[in-house]
Amino acid sequence: MKAIRRFTVRPVLPEPLRPLSDLARNLRWSWHTETRDLFQSVDPEHWAASGGDPVRLLGSVRPARLAELAEDRRFLRRLTAVADDLHDYVSGERWYQAHPGELPAAVAYFSPEFGITAALPQYSGGLGILAGDHLKAASDLGVPLIGVGLLYRHGYFRQTLSRDGWQQEHYPVLDPNELPVALLKEADGTPARVSLALPGGTQLHARIWLAQVGRVPLLMLDSDVEENGLGERGVTDRLYGGGSEHRLLQEMLLGIGGVRAVRTYCRLTGHAEPEVFHTNEGHAGFLGLERIAELCDQGLDFDAGLEAVRAGTVFTTHTPVPAGIDRFDRELVARHFGPDAELPRLDVGRILALGMETYPGGEPNLFNMAVMGLRLAQRANGVSLLHGQVSREMFSGLWPGFDPEEVPITSVTNGVHAPTWVAPEVFRLGARQIGAQRTEDALTVGGSERWDAVGDIPDQDVWDLRRTLREQLVTEVRERLRASWRQRGAGTAELGWIDGVLDPDVLTIGFARRVPSYKRLTLMLRDRDRLMELLLHPERPIQIVVAGKAHPADDGGKRLVQELVRFADDPRVRHRIVFLPDYGMAMAQKLYPGCDIWLNNPLRPLEACGTSGMKAALNGCLNLSVLDGWWDEWFQPDFGWAIPTADGAGTDPDRRDDIEAEALYDLLEQRVTPRFYERGQGGLPDRWIEMVRQTLTLLGPKVLAGRMVREYVERLYAPAAHAHRTMNPDRARELAEWKARVRAQWHGVTVDHVETTTATTTAELGTTLGLRVHVGLGALGPDDVEVQALSGRVDEEDRIADATTVPLKPVGGPDPEGRWVYEGPLSLDRTGPFGYTVRILPAHRLLASGAELGVVAVPSEDGVEGAGLLMR
Repeated sequence: MKAIRRFTVRPVLPEPLRPLSDLARNLRWSWHTETRDLFQSVDPEHWAASGGDPVRLLGSVRPARLAELAEDRRFLRRLTAVADDLHDYVSGERWYQAHPGELPAAVAYFSPEFGITAALPQYSGGLGILAGDHLKAASDLGVPLIGVGLLYRHGYFRQTLSRDGWQQEHYPVLDPNELPVALLKEADGTPARVSLALPGGTQLHARIWLAQVGRVPLLMLDSDVEENGLGERGVTDRLYGGGSEHRLLQEMLLGIGGVRAVRTYCRLTGHAEPEVFHTNEGHAGFLGLERIAELCDQGLDFDAGLEAVRAGTVFTTHTPVPAGIDRFDRELVARHFGPDAELPRLDVGRILALGMETYPGGEPNLFNMAVMGLRLAQRANGVSLLHGQVSREMFSGLWPGFDPEEVPITSVTNGVHAPTWVAPEVFRLGARQIGAQRTEDALTVGGSERWDAVGDIPDQDVWDLRRTLREQLVTEVRERLRASWRQRGAGTAELGWIDGVLDPDVLTIGFARRVPSYKRLTLMLRDRDRLMELLLHPERPIQIVVAGKAHPADDGGKRLVQELVRFADDPRVRHRIVFLPDYGMAMAQKLYPGCDIWLNNPLRPLEACGTSGMKAALNGCLNLSVLDGWWDEWFQPDFGWAIPTADGAGTDPDRRDDIEAEALYDLLEQRVTPRFYERGQGGLPDRWIEMVRQTLTLLGPKVLAGRMVREYVERLYAPAAHAHRTMNPDRARELAEWKARVRAQWHGVTVDHVETTTATTTAELGTTLGLRVHVGLGALGPDDVEVQALSGRVDEEDRIADATTVPLKPVGGPDPEGRWVYEGPLSLDRTGPFGYTVRILPAHRLLASGAELGVVAVPSEDGVEGAGLLMR
């Protein structure tokens, strides 16, 4: 019979075991081996059954076992040591506390999803895993971060397969009381709440759940509370579910409700108020509106509030395609703001203007969350060097008149949290070489350009480790495959063949990720006969493990999954290629270490970063990838292979797939498999082992989330905190009024005439020319602008590359017609075709970039005398 009501019955731990509860509630256990080992020893059988979740373990262990452990002196000594270690970890000084310079008192980090551990399934893919790794690395470094997200009652979907290989979705209900989270409570013990006003006079209420990620608190908002109506209770039902209004309400709750949750948390705990707000993708962009409203309540107007908010905001974009950005109908957004809804103090027109695509090629009736994120942040970044370039081009319409390379979007290449993703066996090998503490420091703080100690590990040890990890993967795959076939309806008698699936001595390739079309799950199937030959080669076979989920609404992605599954079901190859359903963190942690090759073949340049290959690399797995995302930045032939691309504008998509698949087969056949199977004098694949060594030595320190978070702190958080402190109310008003005046008067700013001290078209290297520029400033003055000379090599179309910028100085006052003269030197410091131009930009001491206002004045063609190319 079905229960009419469900309770979570918590165990009463004997007094000596009370520290177990604290250890279970701090998610550091998810990346701390000693803590996990301690919990496993409580009850190995229940630990396995709980999926390695301490909260579920403690809820299922027998009271008699707990009583026994409470008398076990050896266990209690281990418990004390692990509890003391956690105390030292969360309270001691770390990298951030020892860092020189003024750093933010706190940083609020907002993301729609967080992948911390499989025990808290609040992620769908790379964005959430990256956010989880960001929090963990911040904790390791001592960065005072506050994470902010939503608690989804169904998380993301679980994936199974039908008999014919079609993806099926299941949404298990998550009970927060069975998760490693706790309610944030007011001083009187009642749950802390935040509320949003909805159209029609209703309200959206949410509780705040707290997950402790090492030193970092993660606040998660949950709308499934009794005060809400049925529709409102379902706002946090599932990740990326529902229609436009559902998504809009999720993003309002995340952004606006998230700021209110941060204020509540700081009030209740005494945590420092954030000086910097970091928006991880556009989903949380509404946080800026709530902060403007807070400042308006303190006496600022909208424009001054906007400047104050921008100063302390960092925005990270993760998508290289416009289709990946949330966009809402302007009328839908307008209905949810204003006098009868949320933020009634703010003018709806001003809110809409922040997100409208008011640029050439934009959709004038769509509200774009990334556009709002960029307009509300003084600092923005992509997540790899190449993605930074793609983002500057994609959003260049927001900065008209500027070349894409001058668009103020920088890049911080993603990293991964090594203690989460490095197999315990890899860690132990490093610890034997340099000691446990140095190994832990190398994996968390990083900082070294090379991990030279890897070079001293004997070849035999490296090769034995790789085989052990491969063998573990084979065991894992067979278990998961057997479970999958049973879910598909197969009987035990049909599944004897699974005992022969994969071979621990065969070259193993991994491919696991979400399944949008651009990631090309089925590129490997372009020539099935050739793939079959590779899988079944008599001397140099390969085997492939594939996993991935298609979005529930993406039937095209589901067809790709089905196509791959049907190929893998073929009795001729099913022992060499498998598809594992329900890809998630628990599977990934087994998959990355056990593979020899990590395959990635997206359509370049549509992979923003692609961190799965980083996780594989930290385990000694070699990358075989298209030059996209991070691999474009760091690839070297010493430690991997680059799949050539046919990404010319004129290439037909089918033809492109054929060409790149052919290149993939050639690489596998001619370069990858021979190197794996070729043996040296000692019977080992010496050249392969050297590539593993180079992967760890050269890539290891680069791919760390610790390196990434240090870059965020030094390049973005610290400058944002400084700007936030500088932007007091008076300066915010000053800057807002100045911007309004400059925009209103910019039509009067002109470059009227440009001349140099020579009119020849050739000059000697090292020559310095004099530039003289006549400009009109209209109602503005020299203090409002900077007149610049830009020079450098030019291409066939006279475009300047790698321009050198030199400010010119005004000479005297304006002439009777109000024109100003600016002069300065022009140094000819490069040979070959050389050119220059001049321009006028707004200038103010509180601007982060001359491009910030998106206005520029350049010469008209008839205003140039003796300008143009200088040929050597």
